[in-house]
Amino acid sequence: MSGPVESMSMRPAAAGPMTVAAQRFAALSTGEFTPPAGVAVAVRGTGPDELDLAMVAGNRSATDPMTVRTRHDLASVTKIVAITTSLIRLVSDGVVALDDPVARYLPGFTGDGRESVTLEHLLRHRGGLWEWQPLYLSAADDPWGYIERLPLRYRPGTQRRYSDLGFMLLGRVVETACGEGLAEAVTRLVIEPLGLGDTSFARPTSGEVAVSAHGDDAERRMVATGVPYPILTDAEFTGWRREPIVGEVNDGNAFRVFGGVSGHAGLFGSIGDLLTFGATLARYRDHVGLWRPEVVERFLAPGPDAGQSLGFRSWTVAGSTFYGHPGFVGCTVGFSPDAGLVTALCANRLLTDGTPMSNDDLRSVADAAAAAVMTERDTTTPTQGR
Repeated sequence: MSGPVESMSMRPAAAGPMTVAAQRFAALSTGEFTPPAGVAVAVRGTGPDELDLAMVAGNRSATDPMTVRTRHDLASVTKIVAITTSLIRLVSDGVVALDDPVARYLPGFTGDGRESVTLEHLLRHRGGLWEWQPLYLSAADDPWGYIERLPLRYRPGTQRRYSDLGFMLLGRVVETACGEGLAEAVTRLVIEPLGLGDTSFARPTSGEVAVSAHGDDAERRMVATGVPYPILTDAEFTGWRREPIVGEVNDGNAFRVFGGVSGHAGLFGSIGDLLTFGATLARYRDHVGLWRPEVVERFLAPGPDAGQSLGFRSWTVAGSTFYGHPGFVGCTVGFSPDAGLVTALCANRLLTDGTPMSNDDLRSVADAAAAAVMTERDTTTPTQGR
């Protein structure tokens, strides 16, 4: 796949990192996995003299080119942009505490050891909940009752098991703690104060919107095969989408059960907003009006599971720790307070007739650009004499 390179106030001398990203993407595209129809990669330096770099290639739909202005289904990136950041603010304000039991906010979440599950457990994916279930098969009328009654799959606090259900509950906690709907709470706590003008739970009604997939093929296979998670009902479902999905949440639970607004998925946003989000977190000490820096540091601190902080995942690029999260459809964001860098990648990875690239492979494209930026800094920084 080839396409234009776009600039977001890009310095001509700094085009090298995007060339590295393009080379990494090209190398991945020659393997067994099929590249996405379109991809946008961006890096932002958070220092006063560093500008944005961006590369865009391919299409957001069958015929329309992807650009830096295209809005994407952020999928599980919602978990950190909407929920984790809301909880950082609520913990900073003393509205909630990380060691609060979930049952304090959801009284029906009791029995079977649920009383011991805390907000921190859910943020670390250690709450013992099932990873995923298609609630629309048998629980669409009472999803909260279903989740509250569903027996825990693991003993709380003993192991990390990535759980959509856990972040559904955290979204409900945010609603209860704030006394308002999730979309309203996230808009007030995150979207407006961080200036994320392209980000919302609402279905995009104008502008460029990327097609996320040809239909519900991926989720239909998950239900039919029970892979990667066993399905706890044999109820039939005939409402699969078979047309291109654009402007609707790709995730079946978010779309069919929660009206596009949930703690685990539902946000739409642009690569520019992901950069803004990441830059705000990377410079969290400069935003004491939003949160207490020590609270952000607690959320970013390593935990018992490698690569998992409170809500955020973590990984290393050229010796610097990045924090962020991927989304199933193909978006990812990462930020490093120490390196002063933000990376973002938006791709419609499911919009392919072959086997899609993994999110890890796609993230490696953004990581390659970030590593090149750091190398460029090292080679251009004057060496001080002794």
